[in-house]
Amino acid sequence: MSITQSIILAGGLGTRLRSVVSDLPKCMAPVNGRPFLAFVVDHLKKEGINKFIFSVGYKHEAIVEFVNIEYGNGGIEFSVEQEPLGTGGAIQLACKISNEKNVLVVNGDTLFNIQLNQLSSFHDHAHADCTLSLKPMQNFDRYGVVELNKDNSIKDFKEKQHYMEGLINGGIYALNVQNLLKEGLPDKFSFEKDYLERFVNQGRFFGVIQDEYFIDIGIPEDYRRAELELK
Repeated sequence: MSITQSIILAGGLGTRLRSVVSDLPKCMAPVNGRPFLAFVVDHLKKEGINKFIFSVGYKHEAIVEFVNIEYGNGGIEFSVEQEPLGTGGAIQLACKISNEKNVLVVNGDTLFNIQLNQLSSFHDHAHADCTLSLKPMQNFDRYGVVELNKDNSIKDFKEKQHYMEGLINGGIYALNVQNLLKEGLPDKFSFEKDYLERFVNQGRFFGVIQDEYFIDIGIPEDYRRAELELK
């Protein structure tokens, strides 16, 4: 069954973008007159997502106002962090208000035009705890690399360094909600380090390779590239 609800992580401070974007959450950085977040939501809606939980914290009023004006016709909820909880804590808090078996977790500052049906279907058939969308990349040092076994289960996560080529974690996850919540993880943790990397040998984690358009606006040069490419 295809996933229809997404948790969008929209609490990022955007400290590295301060030189080009003033005091806004990172996902609200304007790209050709629209917040970057709008490009993310529009792609998800096109892929069949019709329910959203926005995980917000820093200056969340700006996000709440924009989302309610632009998309406020039902199917919208907000999960508000009173203090930064890390990616894992934010996802866990949002999962507590989901009634779905599986959700799609995405980053509000990354646009990765995944094929949701392919990801959803693989996740379902593999009975996975978490299935990552992986983006093939060449000649990079900004991301770590994900190694797969023959059955697409995740073998290992490699640290950031210079790679000629490899599969990166695109920051989009099909996630089994109850299986995450029953791990008894702390309120504050890193999803990548304290969940994925910690349980990689015992969890049912898989990767689906999706060579689709990808941009992460976390650094000024990629933010400027977004302005050119997302016309």
